[in-house]
Amino acid sequence: MEKEVNPHFEDFLFDWNHKFYFLVGGYGSGKSYHIALKLILKLLSEKRTALVVREVYDTHRDSTYSLLEEIVHDLGLENIIECLTSPMQIRFPNGSKIIFKGMDKPAKLKSIHNVSIIWVEECSEVKYEGFKELLGRLRHPTLKLHMILSTNPVSKNNWTYRHFFKDEQNKRLILDDEELYEKRTIITNDTYYHHSTADDNLFLPESYIAQLEELKDYDPDLYRVARKGHFGVNGVRVFPQFEVAPHDKVMEAISNIRKPIKRVGMDFGFVDSYNAVIRLAVDPDKKYLYIYWEYYKNQMTDDETAEEISEFKETQELIKADSAEPKTIRYYRKQGFNMVGALKFPGSRLQYTKKIKRFKKIICSDRCTNTIFELKDLTYAKDKNGNIIEDEFNIDPHTLSAIWYALDDYEVEDLKEKPKVRQRPNRERRIWLL
Repeated sequence: MEKEVNPHFEDFLFDWNHKFYFLVGGYGSGKSYHIALKLILKLLSEKRTALVVREVYDTHRDSTYSLLEEIVHDLGLENIIECLTSPMQIRFPNGSKIIFKGMDKPAKLKSIHNVSIIWVEECSEVKYEGFKELLGRLRHPTLKLHMILSTNPVSKNNWTYRHFFKDEQNKRLILDDEELYEKRTIITNDTYYHHSTADDNLFLPESYIAQLEELKDYDPDLYRVARKGHFGVNGVRVFPQFEVAPHDKVMEAISNIRKPIKRVGMDFGFVDSYNAVIRLAVDPDKKYLYIYWEYYKNQMTDDETAEEISEFKETQELIKADSAEPKTIRYYRKQGFNMVGALKFPGSRLQYTKKIKRFKKIICSDRCTNTIFELKDLTYAKDKNGNIIEDEFNIDPHTLSAIWYALDDYEVEDLKEKPKVRQRPNRERRIWLL
């Protein structure tokens, strides 16, 4: 049996020495095809059960199942490998089988046993909790276990980037993605990393690659993903002027402000949202916003949080908090905190966001890791037509809410250049007396 494959995938096809295989790349690079071929070759040689997963079960039929069926026919193995459609399943003559599941029906995962290989296609669409659930389903008494994950690169806020590359929020570095783009294949921590682009797929027509190149002129975000296969910021950043600086440098800059305006804001949360407290300072002359201290926790009762931020009772700094929680504010005031509700009104989210965007620079201490995580790559949400929604974002940024409240009564001067007022030349008025 002979089969032409792309040279960039040849080593990957026959490597089964590692637990995780993470394949990321641009459109048309051949990731999915070579994973499907890898599975078929493995299950022909060993009796195994492989599970193929996507977020939505119904998407298998026209993607993973269709691809595996196509390869079976290309190899001339349709007489010995059965491709069943109801339910979708692929059976091998040695007892191996490939089954298909969707994370939209998680209850059906519980009936799966002795799965030794899992392929998670478009893994960035699967939730992180789903990924961890799949890890628990990967078990076999004797066979070595493998999980293959494939995806086009998405936002650096996606769990796939934070788990396999960098988690800035928790200061965890596994692999620099720039190093992967350069070396193309890297093995570390029992994970085989593989990067690919359309250039690695020798079977693609030149017209397809030319089409990808055209994206550079009218959709740079999609060009980065589809053509280059790089992670990054998907969409329009809300605060392109946001930057991170060493804490000492931030404090030194604040100490040099002629008349600093210091504020504190607080957003309340408990289960999925967070209690976020932010200390910030404004340089009104330069129109710079400095963020130099944060508190960020959830699953905390009011009395527990009050204990952890008790320093504010000593300093009596004014805390502007979410006025939608009057009972909570009343509690903190009874505990001795100088806290009031921030001004909120219809459209305040949009107005507060526009206000913060008017700062020339937003400089954040490197100690404020949660603020950095939420604001550095914060992007606008889009409606179904692809239009930006100016008061909705890709995540729920609690630190931004705290900043909104802290600055509720401070107005940043509109930085648009104002037209200069022309001075009339002094003209001497002469009166002739006859």
